[in-house]
Amino acid sequence: MQPSRDRDPLEPLFEQWRAGTPTLPHSLTSEVWSRIETAEAQPPGILARIELAFSRPAFAAAFVAACILLGLFLAETRLSSVHRERSAELESYLSLLDPALNQAPTATNASLRPAP
Repeated sequence: MQPSRDRDPLEPLFEQWRAGTPTLPHSLTSEVWSRIETAEAQPPGILARIELAFSRPAFAAAFVAACILLGLFLAETRLSSVHRERSAELESYLSLLDPALNQAPTATNASLRPAP
């Protein structure tokens, strides 16, 4: 026995929908294609160029690496200036505690030291 092939219950609804769908005029189709052609003929904007560049994995990876290196450089520059300021503050504090640190060794001081 072969199973009977009943017609799909949705088929009449699809046929009714297809019959009710109007055909598009030829001028509309040509107008749509002409708009597409003019849009493609125009040079892409700056955002489209940026999106195109970042869609390449190599460029995106290089950009991320450059941002990380720039961030590390700026952090090192900032820390260097902070350390420099802190060293200057400590030096001034030490000079207040022991004024002898500011004096340069003189010939008399050097001659008073025992020879090694």
